[in-house]
Formats: sequence, C-alpha cells, structure tokens
Amino acid sequence: MLKLAILRQLVSAGALTFAYVTMIGSAPAFPATSSSYFSTDHRCLGRGISPHQISFQLHSYSAWKQEIGTEGVLAEIAAIGYRNIEPYEGSYEGRSAVEFSALVSRHDMKVPSSHGSIREDAFSELIQKSKTLRQEYVGSGGAAHPGIDSLNETLQTARTLNRLGQRSVESGTGKIFVHNHRKEFTTIYPHPASGISTTAWELLEEFTDPRFVTFELDVLWAADAGVDVAQLIKDHGIRIELLHVKDGLLNGTKPAIPMDVGYGDIEWGPILDAARKHVRYYVVERDSAQPNPRFASNSFGFLTCHSP
Repeated sequence: MLKLAILRQLVSAGALTFAYVTMIGSAPAFPATSSSYFSTDHRCLGRGISPHQISFQLHSYSAWKQEIGTEGVLAEIAAIGYRNIEPYEGSYEGRSAVEFSALVSRHDMKVPSSHGSIREDAFSELIQKSKTLRQEYVGSGGAAHPGIDSLNETLQTARTLNRLGQRSVESGTGKIFVHNHRKEFTTIYPHPASGISTTAWELLEEFTDPRFVTFELDVLWAADAGVDVAQLIKDHGIRIELLHVKDGLLNGTKPAIPMDVGYGDIEWGPILDAARKHVRYYVVERDSAQPNPRFASNSFGFLTCHSP
C-alpha cells in the first residue's frame, strides 16, 4: 500500500514537539490517503493542550465517512494523534454499542461524549448505550424538550435537563450537556425575577443544577452571535466542561464560513487560556469538512502547540 505519513508527538522536558514518521501497514479496506497536512506555521513554543483532552466530532467528516466508512476515518484521525471521539448517530453505521465500542478500542481511542437523541421517553436506552461506550457525558446537538421558543419553554427545558441529568449522574454515566448554536445567544427574554434582558443560554445556565447539567460551548456559533467567548468562559467557566473547538470567518449578518482551527477569525489565545481552568475536553469540529485529513491534522497541531 502507499505509505501513510503519521503525525506523532514527542514529549520531553515538559515541551511538546512534533516529528513525522512513516509507517507501512497491511492493506486496509479503505483508500490509503496522506495525513501529512500539518502546517509548519504553528510552532510548539510552549505547553500545548494534552492529546488526552482533545476529542473529534465525527460529524465533521460525515462526507468522508460516505467514501471510506467510519473505520477508515477512525484510522486516519488516530494516526494524527487523536485519542478521543465524539460520535453522532450516523457514526455507528448499524453497529450496536458493543460493536462500536470494540471498533473504537481497536484504534486506542475513547468516547467521552456523543451527540444523540435525549428524548425523555427513550432516555433509559441512551444511558445504557452511553454506559457501554464508557462515556463521561450524555447530550445532543442542542438542548432538551420543549426548547427555547418562549420564556416558559426555556424554563421547562431547564427542568427537563435537571431530571435527565440527575438520572444520568445517578446511573454512573455523568452529566448531561447543552450544546449551543447561535439561537441560544440571540434569543433574549426578560428574567423571570428581575425583568432584565437575559439570553436563553444564560437562563438555562442559571436554572439548571450544576451537579447534573453542564455545557458544551460551541465557540464559533457563540462568536457568530456576537458573544465575547473568552469573557463568557471567565464568567461561567465552572459550568462549561466541554468546548466545541470550531473556527471560521465571521461574516456579518450571514452565517460564519467554517475554517480549520487556527485559520479563521476566532482569537484563540484568550479563549483557550480561560478554558484551562474548567474545560475537560476540547472537541474539534468543522461543518462540512473536506474528505481528507487536512482539517483534523491542522486543528490537532494548532491545539497541541498552543502556548499559554
């Protein structure tokens, strides 16, 4: 088969450096591709984020999965250095949780979190699936029912999250998380006590129990809504245990244009420095990433080389 260039990390004297090594393996059932896309623009000048804290949202490669399958994608991102993944429903390709867990283990990776349905009437099944995958968090691409289309619904959603989160924690799976898009920050209601204008995200944060509910902050969508993300993390960091590390070109009133992490308009220094105190997992994501290793490799390199 063609040689597969692999990004490996070498850690010595507390500093993180990179070396490219070449590995020849047996012919896989998917096309061989090059993983040597790491940009030399990012130099490892200090202590980066540990690979054990970096995860990869597999929906980024939903198009690539159609070409080489989930197993092929896992092989590529594992070769780059990823040790964690965040799957979505399409990642399983019909596999049971047991089968998917075995597949992930073969690539020496873990599943700290995933995106799936958090319907209350099917939550027991989700908990069981999450326990099989040995997850630490459960959640979806949004919040719970009934949503945030009114103040009353937002407060009801907070109560739903508290119920589900308590069930999840008491089962041993871990907290439930809320993942945002723009809407959570552009939807504003009068606070039920003070009447002060408050975003739906802030209401969910205030009216959920930190023992059972946490937040997976999507950096790009928050920034796209006009949020000072670094300040938000400073103010609410104790509630943000997961960070969707997503970059892009901010486009005014139009949706942001996705980019590799470190190549867009997001000012990552203050965000990552603020996140270090509380964030447990940095989940790399890019909507509609191209079907090649470039995005995963560039983004991994940027995070592991980040100097505080």
